[in-house]
Amino acid sequence: MADAIQKIRKRIGKRLLEKKEDLIPYMKDSSYYEGNIPRAVAIASSREEIADIMKICYESKTSVVMRSGGSALTGSPVPYTDSVVISMSAMNKILEAHVEDGYVVTEPGVRLDDLNAYLNKLGFFYPPDPASSTAATVGGSISTNAGGLRACTYGTTKEWVLGLEIVLPNGKIVEVGGRTLKRTKGYDITALMVGNEGTLAVITKAYLKVWPIPEEIGRILAYFKDSENMGKSISNLKGKGIIPYIAEFMDRLSLDAIKKAKNIDSPEGSNFLLMIDIASTHESIGRKLDEAKKIIEEQNPINIKITRDKDEMRIMYEARKGLYSSSLGIRDSKDEYIEIGDVVVPPSELPSSLKEIEGSMKNFRIKALLFGHIGDGNIHANIMVDLKDNGYRERVEKFQMELGKIALKHGGSVSAEHGIGLEKKELLLEELKERGSMEVLTLMKGIKKDFDPDGILNRGKIFD
Repeated sequence: MADAIQKIRKRIGKRLLEKKEDLIPYMKDSSYYEGNIPRAVAIASSREEIADIMKICYESKTSVVMRSGGSALTGSPVPYTDSVVISMSAMNKILEAHVEDGYVVTEPGVRLDDLNAYLNKLGFFYPPDPASSTAATVGGSISTNAGGLRACTYGTTKEWVLGLEIVLPNGKIVEVGGRTLKRTKGYDITALMVGNEGTLAVITKAYLKVWPIPEEIGRILAYFKDSENMGKSISNLKGKGIIPYIAEFMDRLSLDAIKKAKNIDSPEGSNFLLMIDIASTHESIGRKLDEAKKIIEEQNPINIKITRDKDEMRIMYEARKGLYSSSLGIRDSKDEYIEIGDVVVPPSELPSSLKEIEGSMKNFRIKALLFGHIGDGNIHANIMVDLKDNGYRERVEKFQMELGKIALKHGGSVSAEHGIGLEKKELLLEELKERGSMEVLTLMKGIKKDFDPDGILNRGKIFD
């Protein structure tokens, strides 16, 4: 490895970090996982540099880990072995915008909020909207197939990637997919790259679909005593053909967190908040909101209101996206860490799933906030964990397994939008066993072997 690092140093000079104090931040992502200190971190600035670095590492069989915004939640970019980390932070340019053809071209280090600030001036936006969008990047969100608040209408990242430029482990540069909205040319390698968590190739350029910004958006806030009526509300809305722009829920503990952090009150007796956004034209937005409100009222919410005030909507939207930081304010001690659960079930199964999850929390004596994207059945759990308490830590691990099994029981999946990484390898096996599809693991390992015969890219992630 020393020889490889020397060659990389010669190629990129001072942009190769080697001092311990510079390397320590690259040991972690936003999860609780802490990996090895990398041997070096290469701040790449072009596809040619990445190609040369990969060729050097390929020939010396040096382990490589890709790093984007560092906002991953399952340990995907954590160096698991003695590795060189390639940071994409310097590859952060928007290269082209062709809104008349419905796409933009970006480098992988572009942050999602920066991309949307740019597109907003053109009257367009890029729909994938993870809560970490201030830090999350194009490359990282593709690698984990990120979703977010708008996924119930627009789907996850995989629906918005037209093509990619990638560098293979041996240093060869290839392009997959393209600029057009449809094409058929054999196996879809572009789709294979989405969600691969940096285990197959390095993304150096992305061709992304964009969409016009809706004319107007209004919001309904409905507070419920129980999850069943809340869940029926969203099912009835979708059954009537009303697809929300966003559809979010928060439980009582989540409401307590935003009350303490943001001074946002909720009605007395409410245990759940349903937040529905409707997008439409200026002429029809009022009618659409009234229709949705009447459907939700059939489930007897404690309180319900419509707002089109942009400041009021922004404050609640930011409170929902910032729920992780707000959760820190209701910890029992400052030593507690927050571990985030992420499962998904069919939306119609969400009420019964939530009941079982709440029961599991009581059984394991776990304190957690339940919230998520109710429009597509995505449930998150912000779990309070004292890493110094081994007994509590073990209960959290068992609860995470139980959370995944509840999702599988209800026809869902153990990971909705956070990936597998290090955290969910065992749960992935549980899902494959549940579906009678263990052969899929063999197929995935075969694909990994074909792309990366010496296994140098992101070792130990997704599967062993």
